[in-house]
Amino acid sequence: MVPGFLIACLAQAATAVASLQIVPGATWTAAGTNQHVQAHGGGIIEVDSTYYWIGENKLDGSAFQSVNCYSSKNLVEWKFAGELLSRQSSGDLGPDRVLERPKVIYNEATSKYVLWMHIDSSNYGEAKTGVATSSSVCGTYEYLGSFQPLGHQSRDMGLYKDDDGTGYLLTEDRPNGLRINKLTDDFTNVTETTHLFPEHIEAPALYKQNGIYYLFGSQLTGWSNNDNKYVTATSLSGPWTDWADFAPSGTNTFESQTTFILKVGDSVLYMGDRWDSSNLMRSTYIWLPLTIEGTTATLHNETAWVLPLEGTWSSAEDGTNYEAESPDNALSNGAKIISCSGCSGGKSVGYIGGSGDGTVEITNVASEESTVSTLRVRYANGDSTQRYANVTVNGQSHVLAFLPSGGGNTPFTSTLHTPLQKGDTNIITFSAYEEGWGPDLDQLVM
Repeated sequence: MVPGFLIACLAQAATAVASLQIVPGATWTAAGTNQHVQAHGGGIIEVDSTYYWIGENKLDGSAFQSVNCYSSKNLVEWKFAGELLSRQSSGDLGPDRVLERPKVIYNEATSKYVLWMHIDSSNYGEAKTGVATSSSVCGTYEYLGSFQPLGHQSRDMGLYKDDDGTGYLLTEDRPNGLRINKLTDDFTNVTETTHLFPEHIEAPALYKQNGIYYLFGSQLTGWSNNDNKYVTATSLSGPWTDWADFAPSGTNTFESQTTFILKVGDSVLYMGDRWDSSNLMRSTYIWLPLTIEGTTATLHNETAWVLPLEGTWSSAEDGTNYEAESPDNALSNGAKIISCSGCSGGKSVGYIGGSGDGTVEITNVASEESTVSTLRVRYANGDSTQRYANVTVNGQSHVLAFLPSGGGNTPFTSTLHTPLQKGDTNIITFSAYEEGWGPDLDQLVM
């Protein structure tokens, strides 16, 4: 009985992991803050089977606020772990400063985590890199200062550690091009330029597979998206191929800008930012599967997909849609059906939450297994700030954030990762969070 029991447990665990989905462009609520994840322009480092996502906090606009760190065991459910750097009263980390593209690599010789970032003035007149170190990946970092590497401008930047432990800074030098600079042994400075691309490419990310280097980056179009490019080589010093598209031409890299590339099991994860320059807090994350075959990289567009830690990614097929305005649902305390031209069926349920705690209860939600699943919540939020709701699933409460959807009748998606029971008796209730108004609810997508 013991082997059978173990097999059943492993099968159940595998089902739970496989049920969790990445939904590109959706509101991604972090445990510990109940806010949309604020890790823009970021990257990921894995330490002891835990993934740490480190990036920029844009809750209050473009000026530096903090470098945030989130942790996850599965790359889908993220928890706020702390601020690596916080705003100071003056200096590089003071008010009205720019800090972008934070990336962390580990130095075995010094047992330090080394954080590099783009440091600048509000008018982008300094073009420097900043460096900080810590003895723990998500601890408080000691800021060491800023400089122009080798005397050259540095704007968008990235980090890369090669198989032999050598570190490299990828840095956009506006007058001259994109540089690959070799780091010092302690990773806190640079020693030389390994290669200079004369083309103007920013947002660089470097990846290596089967002895081939793949360098990805964006053209210079400000906050607007473009067709990002890539090149390959068998040596960082070159020769490199010509720059080419890795997403279909004209898609603007599925409306995103490269920030990081990560190997996960047998899959490759493309991490991109979808910037909203008018409301940077609303910027979302476009994570998509990247196929590497020989010297060719191809990006796949997916509405939702599954990324196992072992094995290969797969598309997430839609199951059942549950309309919020269905007569099978129970509306109470002022929640009511309203017109929504962009919503499915032209209707949604509004007046959820508020001081009266408007509530909608969606019943008979079906699941093929008792497992943790991803629900896609389609909604509209015409405000310029986030809304929130308590979402109770079979008695278990979650707080879910809902980014501005760009207009009161424009549907958007928020993701909820929650345990479901096998069968069609699952009950999901949306109600007030701290007496605030929730979104206008369109539908749930399984």
